[in-house]
Amino acid sequence: MRSKWCVPVAAFAIVGGAMLATTGASAATHSTAKVTHTAVQPGGLARLTGGHGANAKTNATSTNWSGYAVHGGTYKSVSASWTEPTGHCSGSGDKYSSFWVGLDGYSTDSVEQTGSDTDCRGSTPVYYAWYEMYPAASVEINHPVKPGDKISASVTFNGSGKFTLKLTDTTKGWTATENKTLASAKRGSAEVIIEAPCCTSSGGILPLADFGTVHLTASKVDGSSIGSLSPTKITMVTSSGTSKDKISALTGGTAFSGTWLHS
Repeated sequence: MRSKWCVPVAAFAIVGGAMLATTGASAATHSTAKVTHTAVQPGGLARLTGGHGANAKTNATSTNWSGYAVHGGTYKSVSASWTEPTGHCSGSGDKYSSFWVGLDGYSTDSVEQTGSDTDCRGSTPVYYAWYEMYPAASVEINHPVKPGDKISASVTFNGSGKFTLKLTDTTKGWTATENKTLASAKRGSAEVIIEAPCCTSSGGILPLADFGTVHLTASKVDGSSIGSLSPTKITMVTSSGTSKDKISALTGGTAFSGTWLHS
């Protein structure tokens, strides 16, 4: 896949999809067909506060991630489903939004992940699927994705550094399964994420495409609902603190929605 590579910039930390870029750390990335889904420098999630959000142990803000993540243990699997949202594209300039599940990336220096994108190339929406085993580059999956498609994704650790990354489009009737090895993976987090990937020409986070609202369901970690594992709820913000999207509370411990607010 053709990618732009992120270079360290101020005010980011890493997390999945790439790694988490937080307010006050160093750069994160994320791969799409033409971008990267990985973070270049490990860090910690910034601005954690306790006691807010249904089923969430903490709240956090990030410049490139939103959704829910569990961390502080060692995890074997993560899975979720979503309906590919419609991109609302206007004006000039490219914008990007990614939806994925993954292991690692919250405070570790690898990410094992798979998902889909709703991007804007100028005024034209573009949809595609991908997987990534950071620090390797992301790879576009050669199957069609369209808005309204029902997508299911999972990442599973099989032992001895081996992972299975599986993405299914039940609407189109295809499944892509990748068996990969990353011996250095620590499996220190599991997450279900909406992301603005990296990188601009100066190494910053790319503008978040207007995806309207995306509904994510069946979010599980190690076979249990993500809400039962005291997850951190993450909201994406600009460098000045303006919310880029709105993340709902978890319903039934497994379902939430994200609504675009700002690029």
